Amino acid sequence: MEVEIFETSANGNQLTRLTEFPGSETKAEISILPEQEFQSIVGFGGSFTEASAHLLNRVSKENRNRVLEAYFGESGARYSLTRTHMNSCDFSLGNYSYAPVDGDMELLHFSVKEDMDDIIPMIKDARAISKEGFNIISSPWTAPPWMKDNKDWRGGKLLPEYYNTWALFFSKYLDAYRAEGIDIWGVTVENEPLGNDSNWESMHYTPHEMTEFVKNHLGPRMKSEGRNVKILGFDQNRDEQLKIWVDVMFGDEIAGDYFDGTAVHWYASTFEYFPEALQYVVNKAPGKHLINTEACVDAQVPRWKDDAWYWSEEATDWGWTWAPEDQKYLHPKYVPVYRYARDIIGCLNNGVDGWVDWNMVLDRQGGPNWAKNWCVAPVIADPEQDEIYFTPLYYTLSHFSRYIRPGAVRIGFMNTGDSLMVTAARNPDGSIAVIVFNPEEEAKGVHLTLHEKSVEFAINGKALQTILIKGHE
Repeated sequence: MEVEIFETSANGNQLTRLTEFPGSETKAEISILPEQEFQSIVGFGGSFTEASAHLLNRVSKENRNRVLEAYFGESGARYSLTRTHMNSCDFSLGNYSYAPVDGDMELLHFSVKEDMDDIIPMIKDARAISKEGFNIISSPWTAPPWMKDNKDWRGGKLLPEYYNTWALFFSKYLDAYRAEGIDIWGVTVENEPLGNDSNWESMHYTPHEMTEFVKNHLGPRMKSEGRNVKILGFDQNRDEQLKIWVDVMFGDEIAGDYFDGTAVHWYASTFEYFPEALQYVVNKAPGKHLINTEACVDAQVPRWKDDAWYWSEEATDWGWTWAPEDQKYLHPKYVPVYRYARDIIGCLNNGVDGWVDWNMVLDRQGGPNWAKNWCVAPVIADPEQDEIYFTPLYYTLSHFSRYIRPGAVRIGFMNTGDSLMVTAARNPDGSIAVIVFNPEEEAKGVHLTLHEKSVEFAINGKALQTILIKGHE
């Protein structure tokens, strides 16, 4: 069987093509079952935030192009699914809205000028580099304060008398971006409708309130305007709450037709990917999208040019300090690379059809972030020194985004390696990408079978591999 094998590992491989393999005393049998077909893949990628775009404006043109090529170019990760924020978020330089004028019910003063110096140029430059293009999901963190019951950027609810105006806001946004040559593929109704304890931009919905807004305002407006824009509901952590939300969203036949799928985040645990909750969504809304729209190693300041840290069990998250006692067990210290590899594989194997990382670029502090909500990104920039650091997380994400392309179909497999995680997908060109993750210290031998053909190789300890089987029919 003709294969190409690429590995990222704690011993220094960075999406390195391997032709020689370590010895191993143990061997896993992995059989690929292409006749078993599951979800079609939308894509993988990261997010265009004001923080990331601002940083790329501050480094040299050479380093700016280097980062964009690494994410979107044929030599890089080839990101195919991305996200951005409508109005400001915590990873903005400050609070702003495209509708700043109080009482402007018709949004006559609507403008995306706040994005014209940073986010929009970054998207345009990425589009110019990307050979196959990429889709964008846009998410609001909050309506402007004048539309809310608490008149604040943080917390509060959208007042019912502004439901129509807020639906019009989405429409104005889509038109404004299209006028810049940027078509938006999908929107989420609200980033984290359960809130963030009012630490930065947020706006609260109950499941019934969001469903009512989509059923009677946003959905009908998008339909009447003939827009082919996906509407994704929920957009918060995948845990038991997820079941409650999809029951309401898809329990209403009219609303269920307007919702094109469900968006989820990973922050409910550093290691648990909640397969039961994901499968519940798949069964509740078959054929609908299930997309992870945000993930990052949060509540941490990035380590600068310290690859070993990204492979070590030191990272905490918000839950290490703030989770309720009965949920603390979900938030142990956990290896950043393992967290990404484990989560993406676990998501794919449980019906997720798209997976989007958070900021593409942050600085050495883990910002800029007006709320000082520091996080880690795959690429870290030091604009003062004009230096760029590609962390191991960049290569981890590339194993998926570069080799599993939009339109790929996840396929079945059998795996006897208890410590190995595996997923597989058949690409539109007929190639098959098999991804294997080995979190153990020791190398593991692999005997990979597809139909009557097979190949033997090994995966290093603490490593992620993509095995590309070319030209399979």
